[in-house]
Amino acid sequence: MPHAQNFPCFATSTMYIPPHFKQEDKQAIEQLVREFSFATLISIKDTLPWATHIPLELEIRNGNWFLHGHMAKANPQWKNFESQPEVLAVFMGPHTYVSPSWYNHRNVPTWNYMAAHLYGKVKLVEGEALEAMLKNLMLRYESAHAKHPQAYEEIPPKTLEMDLRGVVGFEIAVERIDASFKLSQNRDAESYASVIEQLKKLKAYDAERIALEMEKHKQP
Repeated sequence: MPHAQNFPCFATSTMYIPPHFKQEDKQAIEQLVREFSFATLISIKDTLPWATHIPLELEIRNGNWFLHGHMAKANPQWKNFESQPEVLAVFMGPHTYVSPSWYNHRNVPTWNYMAAHLYGKVKLVEGEALEAMLKNLMLRYESAHAKHPQAYEEIPPKTLEMDLRGVVGFEIAVERIDASFKLSQNRDAESYASVIEQLKKLKAYDAERIALEMEKHKQP
C-alpha cells in the first residue's frame, strides 16, 4: 500500500463541469455556500478518502475565502489535518429530476442541480478562536430557526466545558473553487421555458427552486 504522502492531493483534483454549466460568478457561488452551508468535508486519511457531514461557515477577509467548522474529537479525520492539510468541501444546493417529456423533441432524462467544490488547506483552531466560531454558528442558526433563541452564554458552564473538550475546531483557507450550475443551459429556448413551467408544477425535490434559478439565469 502506498504511503499517504504519495496519494494525489485534492489540490490536483477537479470537478467535471461541461462548459454550458460552469459557474464563475463569485457572488452566485458565495450565495450558494452561505445558504447551503451543511457541507461534506473530505480529506485523505491513511491513503483513503474520509468524509464528514458538518456545517461550514464562510468568512471573507480581504477578498480571501475561509471556511470555519468543528467536528467531534472522537472523529479521527482531524488527526491527519497537520500531515495532510489538503481538503475538499462540497456544498450541494437545490436539485431536481428533469423529464425528457418536457422537451420539444425526444431525449433522455437528466437531473438539474447547483453545487460548489471548495479546495484548500486546513489548520486547527483552539481556545478563544474556537469559542468565537461556535458563538457565531449558534447565533446564526438560533436566530434563524428558534422562536425564542438561546444565547451561547446561557449554556450551563459544566455542559459547555464538557462539550468544548469533545470538539475540534478548524479553519480552511480556500485556494480554488469549482462550481457547476446545471440548469438546462444546453436546451433550446422552447424546451428551456417548458422545463421551468413543468418544474413549477412538480412537488418533488427542489423542483420549484430550480425553476426560479433557471428564470434568474440567462436562457439559451
